[in-house]
Amino acid sequence: MARIAGVDLPKNKRGVIGLTYIYGIGNSRAKEILESAGVDASTKVQDWNDDELGQIRNVISTTFKVEGELRTETQMHIKRLMDIGCYRGIRHRVGLPLRGQRTKNNSRTRKGKRKTVANKKKATK
Repeated sequence: MARIAGVDLPKNKRGVIGLTYIYGIGNSRAKEILESAGVDASTKVQDWNDDELGQIRNVISTTFKVEGELRTETQMHIKRLMDIGCYRGIRHRVGLPLRGQRTKNNSRTRKGKRKTVANKKKATK
């Protein structure tokens, strides 16, 4: 089993797809990594030998921030936005969408489950 950056890669997937299981590596970056490591992109992860695996590990560790380091950096950026009190930081703090989406009807993912608000009672005469 191939283990890179603390992630077990699926054995029966192609190399390009397998690398995308690592946080911070997408399709284009995976192709770039395999190309610079000299590994065929269509080769399955289980067919990589130790030399190829070492080359891929080396390329990833020297060139890119992935997994824990990248997650930490992202969290620090969000924390900075919240600390300086900018618009995006406030939206993060309140848990609302921050890229201009409407919130009247949608945005359930950010807002969470619906909280029903009762109607006002009519005054009796």
